Amino acid sequence: MKHFMIRYEFKNGTTEAWHQEIGRFIKAIDDDPELKGRIGYRCLKNRDDGHYFHLASVTDDATQKTLQSRDFFKHYQEMTRKVAGGEVTVTPIEMIDQTADSSFRGAR
Repeated sequence: MKHFMIRYEFKNGTTEAWHQEIGRFIKAIDDDPELKGRIGYRCLKNRDDGHYFHLASVTDDATQKTLQSRDFFKHYQEMTRKVAGGEVTVTPIEMIDQTADSSFRGAR
């Protein structure tokens, strides 16, 4: 399992439109038969400002390549850069441990 954190500050557009875009992206992953169940994706926002954190998990390199080949991923990646004013940080992260009740079951 590979994990990533995507971080940026929201700078352009409306939060309502951006949240709808995030929802469409997640739905596209869930609707894709090759990706469903092989990618975990969460979007979180700092309550006190415009900083966003996306946590992504993929089962393997092949799944990551499949996702990156999809038009909906390319569109979402472009939109993320746009709302962030071009400043997006993607960091590979390592899972150390988690609770048994985590919604990212099997992510270790």
